Amino acid sequence: MSAEAPPLPAGTGLPAPATGKAAGVSPLRRLFSELTRSTSGFVGLCLVLAIVVISVAGPLVLGTQVVGDPSRAWEGPSAQHWLGLEGSGKDTLHLLVIGGRTVLMVGFLAATITTVIAVAIGALAGYFGGRFDALMLQLTDIVMTVPQIVLLAVVGAFYKLDSPLLLGVIIGVLTWPVLMRSIRAQVLSLKEREFVEAAQLLDVGWVRIVFGEIVPNMASYILINFIIAVTNAIYAMVGLYLLGLAPQSGVNWGIMINDAWTKGAMFNPDAMPYIVAPVTMIVLLQLGLILLTRTLEEILNPRLRDR
Repeated sequence: MSAEAPPLPAGTGLPAPATGKAAGVSPLRRLFSELTRSTSGFVGLCLVLAIVVISVAGPLVLGTQVVGDPSRAWEGPSAQHWLGLEGSGKDTLHLLVIGGRTVLMVGFLAATITTVIAVAIGALAGYFGGRFDALMLQLTDIVMTVPQIVLLAVVGAFYKLDSPLLLGVIIGVLTWPVLMRSIRAQVLSLKEREFVEAAQLLDVGWVRIVFGEIVPNMASYILINFIIAVTNAIYAMVGLYLLGLAPQSGVNWGIMINDAWTKGAMFNPDAMPYIVAPVTMIVLLQLGLILLTRTLEEILNPRLRDR
């Protein structure tokens, strides 16, 4: 379920500030400017922002309750219902808009938990070394050997996973080891740098050294891996619902695909939008995140920037 974290670029941080008037521009504004100059980065940013806005603002406009009319099940697209009606007579477009919020919530929550755990454990293990490092590596090996799909299926059998927050927490707790090892490896290198030695001589404390000096120097690397973690979490969540390993309660794109499959929507031409629409949204969201990640890596990696 998780992708390998890319190697840390030789230089970290945002591109060097330009001279003149651009020197006073904030790092975020410079980053946004670089993104808009790249075609792939701009397309990725627009796709992600569009889906986020639709998923967040859509339910506020359309409401979260969808009333169905079973007598109109599987009606095709029309002027009133652009994507037709599903098996219970509910509007497919309305379900599509509502379902995106849960997917985004789980994706970003799981990615946040994964990143926080990986950065905290990896940074401390790399900085202190010794027995603590060995213990953390052993813990990482244990978590990595646990089959995630099987564990989630077992958890779903004994506990109700109808809460998106709970599902996001479980996915986040299970997917941090790969990034943790990458963070640890980079800290082992960064702690030998001059600025860390200077902080140690000033005796500012290990908290300030680790989280005030070392971790900020990996900010761009952490940001890129956070986006990767979002894509992995969304794949994991949708896969669980599609395979029926999570309770089919509520509305999200994974449940829509599972429902369309179990009801044989692919054999009904009028019902095709019900299965094609959520798949398309997932593909567009993942494509936008991937394009955004690749562009950010090019912007924040000096070696790629100079090509």
